[in-house]
Amino acid sequence: MTTSWFRFEVQATAGKARAGVFHTPHGPLLTPVFAPVGTQATVKALTPAQVRDAGATLVLANTYHLYLRPGADLVAEMGGLHRFMAWEGPILTDSGGFQVFSLGDLRQVDDDGVTFRSHLDGSLHRFTPEVSVRVQEQLGADIIMAFDECPEPYDRAYNERALERTHRWAERSLRAHTRRDQALFGIVQGGVFPDLRERSARFIASLGFPGHAIGGLSVGETKAEMYATVDLVTDILPADKPRYLMGVGTPEDLVEGVARGVDMFDCVLPTRLARHGTAMLRDGRRLNMRNARFARDPRPIDAQCTCYTCRTFSRAYLRHLVVAKEMLAATLLSIHNIHTLTQLTRDMRQAILEGRFEEWAATWRAAQRQTEDEGRAAEDRA
Repeated sequence: MTTSWFRFEVQATAGKARAGVFHTPHGPLLTPVFAPVGTQATVKALTPAQVRDAGATLVLANTYHLYLRPGADLVAEMGGLHRFMAWEGPILTDSGGFQVFSLGDLRQVDDDGVTFRSHLDGSLHRFTPEVSVRVQEQLGADIIMAFDECPEPYDRAYNERALERTHRWAERSLRAHTRRDQALFGIVQGGVFPDLRERSARFIASLGFPGHAIGGLSVGETKAEMYATVDLVTDILPADKPRYLMGVGTPEDLVEGVARGVDMFDCVLPTRLARHGTAMLRDGRRLNMRNARFARDPRPIDAQCTCYTCRTFSRAYLRHLVVAKEMLAATLLSIHNIHTLTQLTRDMRQAILEGRFEEWAATWRAAQRQTEDEGRAAEDRA
């Protein structure tokens, strides 16, 4: 149920890395792309203008949370998410599955769907593929997700059962989908098990979704296991459709994901770290701005960064805001952290377009290794 609105063009490749354009009703997405998370129709601590100025072109909102509060009916009545949250660019909503399955004892799953209790007030609710798709159609995002089950990555027996359930739910999600101005993505699951991941990737790819997501990663498995899984899955998923690695957002994971053929990423990490007083650097380091060594530091967080925060404020001022627990600290650090990741994806895109991505990635990895070695040496001296 999609139209020519959702065309994906691969403009250049470098090994498995791709630079492309995914066309949506609310504008083109230049890939690779990182999306900050606006769980409750807001990227925490930022206005939509600040999110845009930080470099974001896509934001994610959460179906589970918006279903509970303020309710999908109300969002639809107010003109859908774009009008409700005053975001003019593309929006992606997840299916709510990850949040529901994270509720532990508050939910019960069966082959038809999931019954769960709200974390807000304990009220009883039920999600099925049909309910998830209907809620996402009411919310009105450009990209929506099939309902899936995200199991613990190492339980082989449970992953086998969950995989079959996810595949049946993908088919039901497709049948329930009615809006032509929304692209419904299927989700590949299978834990850390290569045969299950291969089976899932082949099945989901066969259903004709306009894009595909890789779910169930960055949930406790090792980096090596995550990268091996991404490598395997991207070899199978169609090359003419976007690939979305869900819930991943460290600089290292973005670089390694792009190198393995991923086009889209999202994560709460940059804004969550900001609210805890931490700044991200593009080489993977993190600066705890509470540290006393920043008290008289006149430098910006990153002298190479062009974000509003780094153009305007010193580390000393940012430390003052964090220590004083001023709200502005979360705003300024969120601007910087989001800009760090969006600029990183832009740099990778440019390197792919110019045919120098392998060199760029090798230089980035070498710098990261040097940083790690220096950090270990400093710990040894201490």
